[in-house]
Amino acid sequence: MDGKNLVGRKGTPSNPVRLAVFFSGSGTGMNALLRHQEENDCIHKSVVCVTDREGVGGIEVARAHGIPIIQEPVNRQLPVEERRREHELRIIKQLEQYDIELIVLSGYMRLLSSAFVEQFNPRIINIHPSLLPAFPGADAHTDVIAAGVNVSGCTVHVVDDGMDTGTILAQRRVPVFDTDTRPELAKRIQVEEHRLYPSVIDLICSGHQFVLED
Repeated sequence: MDGKNLVGRKGTPSNPVRLAVFFSGSGTGMNALLRHQEENDCIHKSVVCVTDREGVGGIEVARAHGIPIIQEPVNRQLPVEERRREHELRIIKQLEQYDIELIVLSGYMRLLSSAFVEQFNPRIINIHPSLLPAFPGADAHTDVIAAGVNVSGCTVHVVDDGMDTGTILAQRRVPVFDTDTRPELAKRIQVEEHRLYPSVIDLICSGHQFVLED
């Protein structure tokens, strides 16, 4: 099967691939990515950070790195069926000024609509704290511990309009111990997430060809 470069070109340090990082929480993963970009002769650059929430820690992370922030809270006064698309249209309008080539979800807790995904496909990626397709969803760590499995990990995947169902690009395995609490497992996996995600983004922006599922 033929492969495909997700962003359509190779980045260089003088002409890096332009990223938007979406987050909803503390921004620890985003901070790891921004530090990677600053400490290396990097071929990609985060030019804007996007959040759906006010007052979360990731806002200060973005500010500390000097990255512009788009803050667009969800309008919960709208009917449920209109809420998501109206919210996304506001974000898209603001993104237009940044010439974004790749969208990186880093702890972004909203499911994107099929219309949003179609507009940017396949240029949206996510990192999920399990070995997909096992344990998709919002609380994989709790589900892993409840299932009693002895290995978990993290997965970088292309985003489609399902729940953690897009093409898998890379994974890293982490042991699960009988004595693990959720915070202990989460911390162990987070260490690997902070290594894996920047390395996969490096690969994408180097022109690597991935075989994408239909």
